[in-house]
Amino acid sequence: MATPLASSILQLLLGVDLAASDGTAGNRFAIEGLAWGPEKDGTASLRIDQLEAASLHLTSGELTLEIGRVAVRGLVAQIRSEAGAPQLVGVEAREAEFWGLKLHGPLRMPPRLHEAWTTAHATAPAAEAQADATSLAPLGTAHGTIRGKITDAHLLFDADVTVPLRGGQIDFNDATVEHVGPDSRMGVSRLGIYVDAPDGRSYIYQFASAPLAGVTFERRGALLSPWISERGKLQLQAFAESMLRCGRGQGGSGLTEQARLLLGRTSLSGDLQLGDGVFALSGLQGRLEGRDAGRNRIGLHSEAVGRGVMAEIDSLSVRDAAAAAKNAHLRCDTLQAKLKLQLVSEGAEMRFVLDLGSGTAAGLRFDRSAPQPDKR
Repeated sequence: MATPLASSILQLLLGVDLAASDGTAGNRFAIEGLAWGPEKDGTASLRIDQLEAASLHLTSGELTLEIGRVAVRGLVAQIRSEAGAPQLVGVEAREAEFWGLKLHGPLRMPPRLHEAWTTAHATAPAAEAQADATSLAPLGTAHGTIRGKITDAHLLFDADVTVPLRGGQIDFNDATVEHVGPDSRMGVSRLGIYVDAPDGRSYIYQFASAPLAGVTFERRGALLSPWISERGKLQLQAFAESMLRCGRGQGGSGLTEQARLLLGRTSLSGDLQLGDGVFALSGLQGRLEGRDAGRNRIGLHSEAVGRGVMAEIDSLSVRDAAAAAKNAHLRCDTLQAKLKLQLVSEGAEMRFVLDLGSGTAAGLRFDRSAPQPDKR
């Protein structure tokens, strides 16, 4: 179990609390090679050759972090005394291995998703400041197929939906909606994403305004012709970035009531290969790599999309990963892991469970120093 000294060190290093354990197996860890010494600038260094932890439950606000087991090697913490109390300046670690790491809590996004990153890095070097804007570059070259099964849908009957993604683009001319009788067609107009069923057009997602980035709207044939010659296209990266920057990536905003009912009866499966490139949003950034080796491939699954969806990556590979929240900043040179992300709808609230089954991280840096105010 966690000793008082170990608990104090953990709270000092991470600024989190140990949740109550069962008194037998919870909150266990061991420290090897502990050394403490003063530095020339008035700080002190806490050095740990290896820190191993198992069955930890950590809490920070509404978030809970569960750790099955973690081993951190080559850890160095810089500590300064302020008003008679030790204050953490920064932590570095050569490498870490982890198993059964799970983070869960409510899913909430700020109106401007890049604001947290911009604030946290107001004094960061120019190379890091370039990541302030929302970026989803791995979607730009993604490819794969998403399949849905709509059961007992009033407008679409029992429908099988197939939406291919090629080169980061959804071409609705290639999307299919198959069911008994004449098949339906999907498309995108200035009002939103729709399905043309035998008994009329129904909008699955409605745009608050148009035009939006990354959207090629439907086109009709001859003047005043009722026939659609072009169903429209979505450039996924530009479209998703536009939605996020406008604050439309939250909850079910834009979904019609009819679409909500359909999603409650829609199962989902899919396989998407993400491209290489930088992602940056909501205080999180990194660079995906390893597309040619089949890394960062996502498997999607849901029994009912209206209740939630699961995404799994068997081989996540990220370089220059960083996360920022208020005055806490975490960076690592490389991260490789097996990842599972579950989004669950609980009434009006969305919750997430981020599960890293196993993985390694190298070149870790963590600090809790408050950013300096922008003097411009």
